[in-house]
Amino acid sequence: MRNTRCRPVLIEEYGSAPSHTLVTQRDDRPVNPTIQAALVRERLYLRTPRSVAAARQFTRDTLQVWGVADRTGDLLLCVSELATNALRYGVPPGRGYLLRLFGFEDATLRIEVHDGGPGFSRIAGGPHGKGLTLVTALADEWGVLPRTPGKVVWCEFRRAARPAVPPAGA
Repeated sequence: MRNTRCRPVLIEEYGSAPSHTLVTQRDDRPVNPTIQAALVRERLYLRTPRSVAAARQFTRDTLQVWGVADRTGDLLLCVSELATNALRYGVPPGRGYLLRLFGFEDATLRIEVHDGGPGFSRIAGGPHGKGLTLVTALADEWGVLPRTPGKVVWCEFRRAARPAVPPAGA
């Protein structure tokens, strides 16, 4: 299990009630529409319970098109958890959330879920909150970044390097 070191950051963009977010110390891949990735796919989902299954299917289809066969179970579970969190805590009524998938040349895959919700908080010992625990356990890196409006929750997976092709006759 791997934990990304995070530092709490207070953001007060949403009225008088401050909200908390986590910003990881590794944010060298900026969260913006012009991110430099070899492969990018995105889809906007409405605030409906069926959107989680649709986001998972979109991710499964994308990974298949990209030829990704390793870590797909981990990737799909993290998409489900982040999409569910966006629905429960981040998407105001009448709005949706954006799922972005990135494939980088260094074999890293990144999932981003953008929503309009106010920051991030984790209630210790509460009946919920297991989703980010799973993301922390499965992803190589993850974090939450403030955005106006809302936030972006992201996670990254480093894939195994492709094995070298053995020379002919070996």
